[in-house]
Amino acid sequence: KNVATKKGSNDRVEIAIKLPGKDNPEEKVYLPIDAKFPIEDYQRLQEAQEKGDLESIAIYNKSIESTIKKEAKKISEKYIDPPNTTDFAILFVPIEGLYAEILRTAGLAEFLQREYRVTIAGPTTLAALLNSLQMGFRTLAIQKRSSEVWKVLGAVKTEFKKFGDVLANTKKKLDSARNTLDQAETRTRQITRKLKDVEELPAAESAKLLPGDDDIEVE
Repeated sequence: KNVATKKGSNDRVEIAIKLPGKDNPEEKVYLPIDAKFPIEDYQRLQEAQEKGDLESIAIYNKSIESTIKKEAKKISEKYIDPPNTTDFAILFVPIEGLYAEILRTAGLAEFLQREYRVTIAGPTTLAALLNSLQMGFRTLAIQKRSSEVWKVLGAVKTEFKKFGDVLANTKKKLDSARNTLDQAETRTRQITRKLKDVEELPAAESAKLLPGDDDIEVE
């Protein structure tokens, strides 16, 4: 509340909503919201409508239109200051009936947006507008997080490919070792078959003829 949104100015807007910056979410951008309520003209307009006084209705409608234009111009000049703020501001009208009268004035809302970058909002539409902004920034946040997730998945994919290459190389080495063992086992069987008719010597005599390590225990 009561935030100075324009650099170098002491003018304070009634309400300023902090929004994440476009390029850097850590930086904050203000959305200025100022409430205006030409209560006297609106009450007189209602009285004229009850009486069916068309001339007075036209006069008070014109007065309300003039007041709203002046206030929108002030809001634009005092509070809109991109990139410190959004490139538009909201003129909040706290009574739905008055808001409806403003919208009924042909071309007024469009004029305010075009000339002053000010959007008119009533109680219901302000809530809807803020919800839309909230959803929009949530979507942006999700998209940002999604890009981070994809980066992580990309890194995992790269590392997993490296792991796959290591497994493949290890498998090749294991296959080669297994083939060598199979060949050695086959050769051993061949030698054993050729030696089956040779008389086996006692262990002590064999040790004398073939000196080497002590007996090896195989578990």
